[in-house]
Amino acid sequence: MASAKLILAIDQGTTNTKAVLVDRGGAIRARASRPLPVAFPRPGWVEQDPLALWNSVAEAMGDCRAQVSDAEIAAIGCSNQRESVVVWDRRTGDPIGPCVIWQCRRTAEFCEGVRRAGAEALVRERSGLPLDPLFSASKIRWLLDSTANGHARAAAGELCAGTVDSWLLWKLTGGAVHSTDTSNASRTQLLNLRECRWDTDLLAIFGVPEACLPRIGPSSGVFGTMPEGTPVASLIGDSHAALFGHAAFSPGAVKATYGTGSSLMTPVDTPVASQHGLATTVAWSRAGRTQYALEGNITNTGGAVEWLVGFLGAADAEAIAALANTVPDSAGAYLVPAFAGLGAPHWDAGARGLMSGLTRGTTAGHIARATLDAIAYQVHDVFEAMRHDAAVPASTLFADGGASRNGRLMQFQADLLGCPVVRSASADLSAIGAAWLAGLAIDFWSSIEELQGLPRLTERFEPTMDAARRTELLSGWNDALARTKSAGGAVR
Repeated sequence: MASAKLILAIDQGTTNTKAVLVDRGGAIRARASRPLPVAFPRPGWVEQDPLALWNSVAEAMGDCRAQVSDAEIAAIGCSNQRESVVVWDRRTGDPIGPCVIWQCRRTAEFCEGVRRAGAEALVRERSGLPLDPLFSASKIRWLLDSTANGHARAAAGELCAGTVDSWLLWKLTGGAVHSTDTSNASRTQLLNLRECRWDTDLLAIFGVPEACLPRIGPSSGVFGTMPEGTPVASLIGDSHAALFGHAAFSPGAVKATYGTGSSLMTPVDTPVASQHGLATTVAWSRAGRTQYALEGNITNTGGAVEWLVGFLGAADAEAIAALANTVPDSAGAYLVPAFAGLGAPHWDAGARGLMSGLTRGTTAGHIARATLDAIAYQVHDVFEAMRHDAAVPASTLFADGGASRNGRLMQFQADLLGCPVVRSASADLSAIGAAWLAGLAIDFWSSIEELQGLPRLTERFEPTMDAARRTELLSGWNDALARTKSAGGAVR
């Protein structure tokens, strides 16, 4: 096992699936990807076909392996889009409904009912998460409600439910294993965060039978084997995997993954009760130790750029970036992309998107600039919340994900934060994190210290903006934010 050459890592995201082959020196030897469609059947509803999702994984894996024909695969690691859920028939393996995506708001009314029933404080205390449709529990409940005899079949163990990692593991092992890892389990709102087990009271609140849920294992460990014998040796949520891939193993490091939405995460030694709208979660677990983290989830960052592409009839996100580069700044225009409410640190489901500060001189370039700036403003708000909540002050932001490729955005981010932004040169950081965890599980790499010694290419952006200008810009953002929020909106 230890003499095998490569780790095959999957990064299953919302709009595409990647696969990479990683060698012992940490270099990527091959990569492949497959796009994945997303459906919006009703306003606020977001879903995918679970079989199309699996096919994208199988095809990306096949393409990747074909590039290195003599590859000997030591193990498979998997990172995945989080909070999205699938329910399937245990006997046939057939999905009983769509994969309900993390962005989906179809369970907002149910969550509001839980809040009115007075259970919000218990949900927050046990799970570490705010009560919000983003998380998995209410999505599983919806799928069971929407299935004939769904609850009875789930209670009898006839149905399997879980986050995307558990669905992929089931398919990878030919239906032999129904498991998840602690990082994904911590995003369901059904996990007792301190005890790392399914919580009886949370299961009752959301009406989810434990019999349908996966077994919980460590993020780094052998979950099972593929039919040909290759071990699946890591499961981890994509944002957690990116934190691990930055080698941000200790408190004080903060990373931001810039995707359709964005996730900021910082390691903490024990669960922290946030006072500023952040979630407490499991970063990863391995070798009998659980690493916790504070996290802030932003619903629309890259998604705002996708919206503007359609709104302006632009070719793609690169065209928006080029348009933004035609102006020096947004000329006082602000976009708050609360298209489906506001996530961390505000948690206002009733907020709606708003553009403010427009004048007769506002151009498409200024609106493009404001859309990109909105990414940095939202990241700033979560970063500041982390500075307040974490016992170790944050002094650097590690950046990865699609929008981090935009150097002008990264410079603006550093200016707003008043601290350096260190951008990873790798576009595959979540996959690398999953590969590292799989490699540790089979002694492909011997230790965290060995991983820290592997080469990592980065670029550093230092703040250059003066304090007065920063204060002026943030004041304008906060004014726009206040106009966006609903009458009942508040940090929870």
